[in-house]
Amino acid sequence: MTNAQALDALEALRVQVESGDVDTVLVCIVDMQGRLMGKRLHARHFVEHGWEETHCCNYLLATDLEMETPDGYASTSWRAGYGDYIMKPDLATLRPVPWLEGTVMLLCDVLDHHTHEPVAHAPRAILKRQLERLEGMGFDAIMATELEFFLFEKPLDEIRKEGFRDLQPISGYNEDYHLFQTTKEEHVLRPLRNHLYAAGIPVEGTKGEAGSGQEELNIRYAKALDTADYHTIAKHATKEIAWQQGRAVTFLPKWHHDHSGSSTHIHQSLWRQGVPAFHDDGEARGMSALMQHYLAGLLKYAPDFTYFLAPYINSYKRFQKGSFAPTRTVWSVDNRTAGFRLCAEGTRAVRIECRIGGSDLNPYLAMAGQLAAGIKGIEERLALPPPAEGDTYEGESGLIPQTLRDAREALYGSAMLREAMGDAVVDHYARAAEVEMEDFARVVTDYEVARGFERS
Repeated sequence: MTNAQALDALEALRVQVESGDVDTVLVCIVDMQGRLMGKRLHARHFVEHGWEETHCCNYLLATDLEMETPDGYASTSWRAGYGDYIMKPDLATLRPVPWLEGTVMLLCDVLDHHTHEPVAHAPRAILKRQLERLEGMGFDAIMATELEFFLFEKPLDEIRKEGFRDLQPISGYNEDYHLFQTTKEEHVLRPLRNHLYAAGIPVEGTKGEAGSGQEELNIRYAKALDTADYHTIAKHATKEIAWQQGRAVTFLPKWHHDHSGSSTHIHQSLWRQGVPAFHDDGEARGMSALMQHYLAGLLKYAPDFTYFLAPYINSYKRFQKGSFAPTRTVWSVDNRTAGFRLCAEGTRAVRIECRIGGSDLNPYLAMAGQLAAGIKGIEERLALPPPAEGDTYEGESGLIPQTLRDAREALYGSAMLREAMGDAVVDHYARAAEVEMEDFARVVTDYEVARGFERS
């Protein structure tokens, strides 16, 4: 968006404020966990002053799911006093929030309070850095995500007060592509589709997934930064709209060991001046030499960026044989058992789908990690191995890191990501993985008590 277009958007909002149609502006940043954090500003304040900048505490990018303030981060600490960041509104992201009365929202870039430079470990900044590298090579990244989640009978607040026990999904059976069962869920999914579309999110549709109460939301492909924005806003909206309808949703990748897991599949391709750079009629399967190098980079460096696809202890409970969650970093042709699936073989829409990521990933980090690996594959002109065939759960080579600890070690030791993102960014997220492990290590789980209380 040019400066002139940004001012036009601001003026259009000013008209809505004057007419009384809009009275609240959500100014949001994306935190390390991929959540929207921020403030509600009175709309008149925003159009008069707040559109230039506002502020937030810098602990928001050095915390965990519980909003604690763990030590060990170089960016901020109790010793440093937890100062401010600047929230710089990106007027190109201004959109209505149709499920909230009189409300619009926008995303902010996060700037250092003293230098006014982008904060390097902010998720949007991390993705922007990789997109700038691609732009320097003459390419645009076109991507899409599929969001999976579970819908539950009871309201979220009631579930929490009951200690997250006796959880009952909204359906009692596998509802994959099941139109009758999903009709029973339209009180949540219909407003979700329609409100998101009215908010400028190019929703394609929803469907039942392969678990009881499991849903999938599909959003049309777009430029990578837009896709990450769409994903984040859609995930936030899903939670709010389900809450409004007296239901709960979870994006936990594995909410119960007897139920299927939830993923975030990421489709990706590179384009040059509006032409798909991954397509070449003269090459096998329509895969250009560029695409082959890119995919080879994804395969070689998959362990390095696995943390960005699976950032929590629970993330790794999903990787099980015969579950449609991959266990190996191999590629295959239209084969849902592989970590990377070739889609639309031989057509202009040829692309690669990464099936490793869970529903808990931060899309900015997940996309940035894969783009960095793909760029490295292009730079190194890596040769693509033959595709795997059949059931790729069989075999031991190319295993995805099996635990958060393994993924953290691969991230911390990744020369590729340190070159692409900077040491400070890698160290920051390696520390985030440590915080997750440290917190889990101190907790006595129900499993331990039930298993060993009497018999140990």
